[in-house]
This record gives sequence, structure tokens and C-alpha cells, in this order.
Amino acid sequence: MSDELKRGLEGVLVAESSLSYIDGSEGNLVYRGYTIEDLAAEASYEETLYLLWHGELPTSEELATFADAMAAERSLPDDVLEAVTTLGRRGGDPMAALQTTVSMLSAYDADADADPTDADANVRKGRRITAKLPTALAAFARARDGEDPVAPREDLSHAANFLYMLNGEEPDEVTADVFDQALVLHADHGLNASTFGGMVTASTLADLHAAVTSGIGALSGSLHGGANANVMRMLQEIDAAEQDPVEWVEQALADGRRVAGFGHRVYDVKDPRAKILGAQSEDLGEAAGDTKWYEMSVAIEEYMAEEKGLAPNVDFYSASTYYQMGIPVDIYTPIFALSRVGGWIAHVLEQYDDNRLIRPRARYVGETDREWVPIDER
Repeated sequence: MSDELKRGLEGVLVAESSLSYIDGSEGNLVYRGYTIEDLAAEASYEETLYLLWHGELPTSEELATFADAMAAERSLPDDVLEAVTTLGRRGGDPMAALQTTVSMLSAYDADADADPTDADANVRKGRRITAKLPTALAAFARARDGEDPVAPREDLSHAANFLYMLNGEEPDEVTADVFDQALVLHADHGLNASTFGGMVTASTLADLHAAVTSGIGALSGSLHGGANANVMRMLQEIDAAEQDPVEWVEQALADGRRVAGFGHRVYDVKDPRAKILGAQSEDLGEAAGDTKWYEMSVAIEEYMAEEKGLAPNVDFYSASTYYQMGIPVDIYTPIFALSRVGGWIAHVLEQYDDNRLIRPRARYVGETDREWVPIDER
């Protein structure tokens, strides 16, 4: 057994998966054999979920049945809705609210007593969790603004329904389509930290709800899920200072500050999702008659590429895309969770299907051969 230390498990193969493939040197991302470009352009989030969970694209009939079944699961139990709105009124952390929601939902799930490895029960559990998380986040966001929750509608898509519950009005078709596309882009991305966290939990034969709460917990950390919010705060700071974005970045780097949204553990080139989101940001700006956020982002991207050799990741353009849809900055990471939950569930299903307890080792570097000292002699 090799004693080579791999900090952060970088480059270590720990599983085989048929879910998503990333070519970091070429900038390619594939779900189940389909390019992210094709999926973003053609597939709905519901269709993408079906692909991830079942391995194949659905027929029209299968997709309709699947989408209807999800839509029917959107409402929260009264106790869970009350808990999440209470957290909102108290100004709690939205990621913590999502963790609380999933933990509480485990007690209400119709398959709560099923064997943790029961694949059919887990798909049903996954459908309920995925359907209910947007309801919880929208209720939380409205409660902290002193507004009542908006009940979900079954006649809207997954993406459109969330925006409706968040804002209290049905979104226009363009906005709903852009948000749906963003959900597709974030649905899965190999063994990232949150996905792996969920797999570790599942490998103990804890249930799906526990695995999802682990994923949410890992995503809440600033090194994983918070970059797009930081990008938007950076753009707002530049705008408020009425400063040239390139000059601002030059000064920030000189001051030792990090420019959010650049660099990635996997990609050596521009994140393919950033290319798609950049186009979305531009389109939304043009539709609103104000492309300043997109133009600022492009100026920063060009400078970072020329001067630092760094390319933007998915978070860089998702920031301005979400902002132009009227989404509050501090729920960008929870929205990431609303999408990535589909990938977490898919990987956990794979883990259960061929489970082995995930148990790495650590190299001991502490002291040895110490003599015991009685307590009255210390």
C-alpha cells in the first residue's frame, strides 16, 4: 500500500462513475455521454434529472409522468414550513435552513423505514427532496422580508415554480428558461467536495436524507459554494466606486485580495459552463437595456486571462445572470444546492449500488513512546 500523501485527495481515484465526465484540459463536461452544451440548449432540468437518475433520456410520456410526480411533491409538511419560515424571520443562514429542512423531511417521508439501499425507494425519496427544497428556500427568503410564503403550483416547471414562489409572480418565459438552463449546468460535476461528502455518509449506510444534508453542509463552505455571491459583491463594489473594473482588479491584486470566480481545481481552461452563462448574462442585460454587469465581467475576464493566465469558472458569470433575474445575492449558494441535489442523489444511488465503506488513512506525525505521568505529578 502506497504511503504517498495526497493532500485534499487531489488526483486520487476513489470510485467509478457513469454520471459525469470532465476533461479539464479541453474544457469539456458530459452527463451520461451528452455534452453540457447540448443539455443546456435542449434539456429541461426535469429531463436532466431523469437522465442522471435513470441513465437514459426519457420519452415524452416518461418525462411527463416524472415531471408530474415531482410537481405533486412540492408542498412542505406544515411543521417543516413553520420551521423554515421561523428561521427566515430570525434572519438565519439560508444553507442552515436547507439542512434543517432535509433533516426534518426525513421524519415525514413515506419511505422513511425503507432499507437505505432500496433503489426504488431512494428514487422516490430523491424526487421528494428535490421537489421540496425550492419551496423551502423561497419560503425562507420571503419570511425574512416579512412576507408570507407563496404556495407552489403544479402547472409550472421546476424552474418557473421556484421563481414564482420567490417573487410572488409568474416569471416571463425568457427568465424561466434561463434559470432552468442554469439548473441544468449546475446539476452535476464529478466528485466535488459536496458530492463526495454525501457519498461518504451514504457509504456508512446512512439514508439518503443524511447524505443530502452532508452535501449541503459541504457546499456551505466558502471554498466550494460561495464564489458566485463573492463575484457579485465584487461587481457591486466596483460599480459603487464608479471605478474602471481593470483598474479595480489591478489594485485588488496589489493589495493581496483574491479576485473571485477564477481558477478551478479541475479546469486548466475556461469552464464550459462559464461560456454558456456568459451568453445568458449578455442576453439578460440586452433584454433589460443595461449590459453593464456583463461588460464589467468581460473586462475582468480579459485582464485575468492576459495578465494572470486564469480563466473564469462557472461562478463568474452565474453571478450577474442571477442578479439580473432579481435573485438576492445571499441565496446564490442555496440555489446551487437546489440544482446540485440532483447530482448528489445520482452519486449516492451509485454508491449504494456497489457500496464499500469509505475509510481513508492518515499519516501519523505525532509523538511516540511518551511515558505516563500521574495526574498529581503534572
